[in-house]
Amino acid sequence: MGVERLRAFLRRHRRIALDTSIFIYQLEPNPKYLAYTDPIFSWLERPESRAVTSTITMTELLVLPYREDNEQRANDFYGLLSTYPNLKWIAPSLEIADLAARIRALHRLRTPDALQAATAVHAQATGLIANDPVFERVGTFETLVLDHLL
Repeated sequence: MGVERLRAFLRRHRRIALDTSIFIYQLEPNPKYLAYTDPIFSWLERPESRAVTSTITMTELLVLPYREDNEQRANDFYGLLSTYPNLKWIAPSLEIADLAARIRALHRLRTPDALQAATAVHAQATGLIANDPVFERVGTFETLVLDHLL
């Protein structure tokens, strides 16, 4: 039932934003969430699909490999994700920073979450997939929280 709700969410949106957790669950095959992240990444491979994420996602993903002094793993993550089809990486600009500050002030999000939300808004994503319900506070897009599918 949860996977069907996920698929319906993906059908409703022409462009979605992805929070860091989605990438972590896929790259470190998390058995609890893999049944949900697999369809997301399969959806991304379709020519009509569009997704965005902030470059802070890459920062968050590379911390563990660098902490473990695993340069190869960091390179693998970077190589795979930076070339993933239909996924656009958006760096924080001054406009996104200003929008993030407004979102943070209004919805009381932490800075990384506010930057993710601002990136979604800036890219005109109508949906965001995450595993943190704080994004539900932002009414500019529909949020799908993976834990709510379990």
